Amino acid sequence: ETIIDQIWEEGFDGIYFIGIGGTYASSMQVEVYMRGRSKLPIYVENAAEFLTTGNKRFTEKSVVIYSSVSGNTKEMVQLVDRVHEIGARVFAFIDTPDSILTQPDKQDYLILYPMNEQLKFYMTANYLMYKNGEFDEYDRYNKEMETYLAEALVQVEKDSDEWAYEYAKNKVAFLKEHKDLPHYFIGSGNQYGATYSYAMCYWEEQLWLKTKSITSNEFFHGMFEIVTKETPVTIYIGEDAQRPLSERVANFIPRICENYTIIDSKDYELKGISEKYRKHLSHHVMHAVNNRIDVHMEIETRHPMEIRRYYRRLEY
Repeated sequence: ETIIDQIWEEGFDGIYFIGIGGTYASSMQVEVYMRGRSKLPIYVENAAEFLTTGNKRFTEKSVVIYSSVSGNTKEMVQLVDRVHEIGARVFAFIDTPDSILTQPDKQDYLILYPMNEQLKFYMTANYLMYKNGEFDEYDRYNKEMETYLAEALVQVEKDSDEWAYEYAKNKVAFLKEHKDLPHYFIGSGNQYGATYSYAMCYWEEQLWLKTKSITSNEFFHGMFEIVTKETPVTIYIGEDAQRPLSERVANFIPRICENYTIIDSKDYELKGISEKYRKHLSHHVMHAVNNRIDVHMEIETRHPMEIRRYYRRLEY
């Protein structure tokens, strides 16, 4: 709040959430979250694209908000240097102390604290909207989250664990017989960034399994033509404004496929959380469910998820 107060006082012509890989996915989530709720000039950019293409709307009055776990991702190091060349400001969330991006010349505002990137971004978004007169319940919301969210998400992991075991066991058994068939993940709204990230960063990068992710709204414009009876499909249904888009997919998919799974955040209680706030939390619920899937996928595939073939192993 202190940092955002300072940014607000200094003024800005745009706030850009910029990332690469998983951090880009989180940036997409916070942008779509704010797009339907706020009149603030909020944008999302992929760091590699920004470095090559630029953005004529981006000026010395702009502000970049980003997150980095390692604090040394090549594209992000180059990004902050480019942003400072333009004269704009950088607000960084870094997980790793004494990394390149924690150096004083690499950011203007720094929060050094591990994990929970999506939570950091949403807390930032909520306070920005509060400052702009668009989130009057800000204090009540935070109090409720502080009181109930952590335990509610732990309970989601407990409640989903047995189901996640069966999901992982069945998926791995199917994959052994269909090694070249990708698994399709479908989601929308503030859940799509997590869908994209889960397919790419978890199943592809960490489990070495072929995937494709697609938005629910684009499913009916090409992809569904290659879905057959056996095609493995997982549909994430959240509770935000774009829920009907995923429900449309879920209602249609049984007509053409029998190898589908629907994961709906509404199926989990979230004790203590008001109904009107659940729409802000769907991606956290899905992350909790996916955490349990990961544990069992790792065991069923006998593939430790920390192993990489190429990522940060080779020059590229």
